Amino acid sequence: MTTQQRAEETRERILAAAEECFARQGYDATGVAEICERAGVSKGAFFYHFPTKQAVFLELLGRWLEGLEQQLNLMRAQVSSVPEALLQMAGVAQQVFGMARERLFIFLEFLNKAARDPQIWEATITPYRRYREFFARMMETGIAEGSLRLVDPEVAANAILSLAIGLVLQAAMDPDGTDWGVTVRQSVQMFVAGIRRMESASPEGAWQ
Repeated sequence: MTTQQRAEETRERILAAAEECFARQGYDATGVAEICERAGVSKGAFFYHFPTKQAVFLELLGRWLEGLEQQLNLMRAQVSSVPEALLQMAGVAQQVFGMARERLFIFLEFLNKAARDPQIWEATITPYRRYREFFARMMETGIAEGSLRLVDPEVAANAILSLAIGLVLQAAMDPDGTDWGVTVRQSVQMFVAGIRRMESASPEGAWQ
């Protein structure tokens, strides 16, 4: 194993250990020493890869959001119509709900920290805005291709994100309340049914 490979392996161990610690007891209660102990590395090794605990937190946040964005783009490219794409994307949400309960608590931790930390807020809101733009453009494409009713693309995009975030929050607070994977699929189906253009639809329901 080369020096670079060993360094990358150490970095990944730190990230995995930090994610576990953050999920189990929260960001504020987790110290660098505990992360190092769980990762089996020295503090020197930790600070070689990450200047602060916050840097680790932001790396985990960035990876999670980037992974979701890549999956959404891939699914959009694989289907022929916007309604089909939205239904396929429900599968991405099902994967989120299929994560261990602790991973959902990390999501809540991200939101909590973002409300109080400008740097984390910026790291969170930037991809959120990309998602909103992504879905707004999808709505415009669906209207142009004739698969969606004439809806306000920005409002529809906000509704999609509100639905997704709201369901994740519910699942984090009440993980055993229902089968959240099924709930998200059914919720997306209901949303798509509401905006899908039917052959017999009249223009009266179009937004002004």
